[in-house]
Amino acid sequence: MQTPRNKYGDRKKKLLRVKQQIFKLHEAIIMQSFKDMSQIYCELEQEELIEISEYFYMYQLLRARFLLMNQKCYEAYKIIKKIQKIDNKLTSFESNLLKHVLGSYYLEKQEYVTAIETLKTIQIQNYNNPEYYYHLAIAYHTIQSPVLAYYYAEKSHHFFQDINNYLRVIDAEMLMIIQVEDDDGNDEIINRYNKLIISCELCNAPERKAKVLHNLAAEYYRRKDYEQACKYYKESMSLKKLDSPVYLLSLEGFIRSSFDGNLMANDQLIQHAENGLTIAIRIKQLLYIHLFKLLLYLLKSKEKEYHQYLFNKALPMFIKSGYTYLIKRSKKELFHYYANNNLQDKALEMANFLINT
Repeated sequence: MQTPRNKYGDRKKKLLRVKQQIFKLHEAIIMQSFKDMSQIYCELEQEELIEISEYFYMYQLLRARFLLMNQKCYEAYKIIKKIQKIDNKLTSFESNLLKHVLGSYYLEKQEYVTAIETLKTIQIQNYNNPEYYYHLAIAYHTIQSPVLAYYYAEKSHHFFQDINNYLRVIDAEMLMIIQVEDDDGNDEIINRYNKLIISCELCNAPERKAKVLHNLAAEYYRRKDYEQACKYYKESMSLKKLDSPVYLLSLEGFIRSSFDGNLMANDQLIQHAENGLTIAIRIKQLLYIHLFKLLLYLLKSKEKEYHQYLFNKALPMFIKSGYTYLIKRSKKELFHYYANNNLQDKALEMANFLINT
């Protein structure tokens, strides 16, 4: 029969192990080691002593991050709301972890401006996890702020190098390359992408290779080399799950490249766009629902319907979510449409926006 002292000693050892597991979970999340992450998470979910651990709130926040990384935004947000109610009970580290998790949630919800506002409130001196710099870089990249995106991507790059996380180094390096526009016609950027592809292959990282291929395709599209753009968009799509936003992202690029380069028959492109719209509706991705509806109007030469939908439906959503590239592209298109159709007041409104930008 155990004495009270022995029972206390056993409980203390178990609580110590719970603490160690929680910190291992945090490390696995930073490293994006999904196998370790899932295993530790499952073990902790079965641990009864977690409720009385002094690291209980930290664990709840890590649970939210784990759920976000598994595209379970609703479940994660329920945890976030609960923790927000007892914010005054959190340590300074936990309070900053909450901001990081909330910023990650806004990234998943594609609310990039709000994500930046949230992540910028993190106090790094009380939160020894510079990983959040990468998330800031992603948000700044999406709202077309290349200088700040490069700045934070580089800071995250140094951090990932310091912890020997080579997969995340690839992520940060890729984000840095995207911010650099090579207008001199040389192949430095292309070469950097090709080196990253080799790194992905050496690390056996097909998901990251798919991202690099997509961004290489986008670089060729920017250079109006539509044939090469189509090639790499298609290769990227082959490495992605069909029912996923990242697949739709490359599919949209593939269709636009094919259309702009006159590389495929229109009826085939319409079929691709209809397939994309079907997937977007099925997985409830509003951004891609708008993009594929616009593509279908474009491919079917429905100019009036295209610009009405762009102004009334798509553009307000782009503005709300902070898709700066799409906002600028849309307003340029609307300006040319209004100018060509003698809608001077509307054309002037769009022109003022473009000049001020």
